[in-house]
Amino acid sequence: MKLLIVEDEPNLLSVLRKGFTENNFEVSVCLDGETALEMIQNNDFDVVILDVMLPKVNGIEICRRLRAIKNFVPILLLTALGTSENIVNGLENGADDYLVKPFKFTELNARVMALARRANLDTQKPDIIKLEDLEINGKTKMVYRNGNPILLTHKEFRLLYYLAKNKGTIVSRNQILDNVWDISFDMNTNVVDVYINYLRKKIDKPYNTKMIQTIKGFGYILQTENE
Repeated sequence: MKLLIVEDEPNLLSVLRKGFTENNFEVSVCLDGETALEMIQNNDFDVVILDVMLPKVNGIEICRRLRAIKNFVPILLLTALGTSENIVNGLENGADDYLVKPFKFTELNARVMALARRANLDTQKPDIIKLEDLEINGKTKMVYRNGNPILLTHKEFRLLYYLAKNKGTIVSRNQILDNVWDISFDMNTNVVDVYINYLRKKIDKPYNTKMIQTIKGFGYILQTENE
């Protein structure tokens, strides 16, 4: 498994490199954001561990730039900035997970493994999910409604895909955070609601039949209005 660690603290970088190498990862490292962008675009990494406060280009900007060019390598942000606002900012700019310093290596390793497994499953499933005139291709990441292509961001697609895999079933905000953002705790954030609204504007607003429905007190469900 190929792992890139982007961290400008040499001592921490050395510890992480040693730990993941002993766990049979193929580890690459770099110390600044500019080099990280170049390495990510020229190599196929399974997961990237990314510090936020980096020289030249910070971690949030790296996430934003990669997602803008449709590079969806799994990214775990590793930083001392642990407020809800910092976490939401990282996730909304394309990070898949977020771990606050100080941390236990065992937890970091478990999160990296989870990201890698999920990414591997995504690439192995060329499935197409259909609900009336909505079509979602899990391999190409393309979405169509009534034959019209709908352009979604990385996180918008993952949210829609998760709802579609569970179509007809109510999923809670915490379930969505756990499965779409890889976070298994309630951050008291409205990031799920924000992204549901983003999806509704693209998936539902232009069409008569609305599919993304809110079930008050429970969560969200993808189904047609007459179901």
